[in-house]
Amino acid sequence: MGIKASTETKARIGVAGLAVMGRNLARNLARHGHTVALYNRTPTRTRALVEEYGHEGAFVPADDPAAFVASLERPRRVVIMVKAGQSTDAVIEEFAALLDQGDMIVDGGNAHFEDTRRREAALRERGIHFVGAGISGGEEGALNGPSIMPGGSAESYVFLGPLLEDIAAKAADGSPCCAHIGPDGAGHFVKMVHNGIEYADMQLIAEAYDLLRHVAGYRPDEIAGIFRTWNTGRLDSYLIEITAEVLAHTDAATGQPFVDVVADRAEQKGTGRWTVQTALDLGVPVSGIAEAVFARSLSGHAGLRQAARSLPGPSGGALPPESGGFAAQVEQALYASKVVSYAQGWNMIDAAAVEYGWDIDPGAVAAIWRGGCIIRAAFLDRIRAAFAADPALPTLLADKEFAAEVGGAQEDWRAVVGTAVARGVPAPGFSAALAYYDALRAERLPAALTQGQRDYFGAHTYRRTDREGSFHTLWGGGREERPTG
Repeated sequence: MGIKASTETKARIGVAGLAVMGRNLARNLARHGHTVALYNRTPTRTRALVEEYGHEGAFVPADDPAAFVASLERPRRVVIMVKAGQSTDAVIEEFAALLDQGDMIVDGGNAHFEDTRRREAALRERGIHFVGAGISGGEEGALNGPSIMPGGSAESYVFLGPLLEDIAAKAADGSPCCAHIGPDGAGHFVKMVHNGIEYADMQLIAEAYDLLRHVAGYRPDEIAGIFRTWNTGRLDSYLIEITAEVLAHTDAATGQPFVDVVADRAEQKGTGRWTVQTALDLGVPVSGIAEAVFARSLSGHAGLRQAARSLPGPSGGALPPESGGFAAQVEQALYASKVVSYAQGWNMIDAAAVEYGWDIDPGAVAAIWRGGCIIRAAFLDRIRAAFAADPALPTLLADKEFAAEVGGAQEDWRAVVGTAVARGVPAPGFSAALAYYDALRAERLPAALTQGQRDYFGAHTYRRTDREGSFHTLWGGGREERPTG
């Protein structure tokens, strides 16, 4: 499956699938001086791109897959930007039949990593490189510089990597937000975890807003000001920035705060669910991400919520906001919970690397998330530095600096969770993150009792703290203990 370079003057790379993401990615490549072959199943979309944006660079449009493939230099690099699902396999097969050994197919969609592993193995047998590339940043990122997480063979990255690094976002130090993640499905796996962390991040921000509004009594525009202040400190991030913009926006039709006229039902495309399902398979606790996914699900159960609307809640009015003390506590809770969610994400990546034989550099993941992607944040550079200092760091919470910050935030964090409970404001993300923190630091967990129960009803055995081996108690008899192995 060796790759040989070609000196023919043809398109350096091709993009098939010219909906918003594919179109913008093609324009990004052209803007950086790369000749881009174009193909879409509907030819009018191809022609529209060339007519509207042909001045941005060199495009080679094609009306059919054969002409598209023929316009590419060797080794051919075909980027498919189609909706993930069964149709992806048909598109891959259509192009694979036209390619030669050493050519590459790059799936830039949100495919499930297990599908990517399957596709990569099948195409590898045919001598074709298959690259599952996670791309984050939405349509703006695709055009102006996304964070790119390509998997696949190291050999394919030699020829594909320079193009992707060229169009990727650049971090503050100028380094591209793109790196070879690992073999087969590693790139799409890391993108999936990125999206899971994104769910958690957004849920925590929403809880902070909810508490500031319904406990402290701030107006949305006042909360926007608070978020803008937070964005100048350790919470500096894209999501905090846009949160302030959304909260400050006034609906033109009603004159009401925009956030008050939007239906409170959050939608999801599935990557958050995939993250939680995969974490369960790997046995990795990602409670922050899970609570965020469940919160979105609950928001969509309108009938259930309406039926329970009359349930009684606690009494008590809003806290006076004049001192700003509660807002400072919420900032502490938000930051600590955010660190926990990111730590859980990295633990999941580490577990998958062991399970699937991937050699993933955790610091490199943090580095390429510093720009372009939705969860880009200033503190990702500190995460990169933490893993650079100790690549074997078992959890982000074991890093001295993060441990000190989270530990220093815990009193305010606990106060916020307690206030949320007392006032009846749901804060599942804050609560789950704090419970995870307390579970990690506990000398003993009640899992000992759980194991005793399992042995009682199912003879599942247990281990002891004072000697090796597994044991079973004869609960229905004389309760003698017997070694089982």
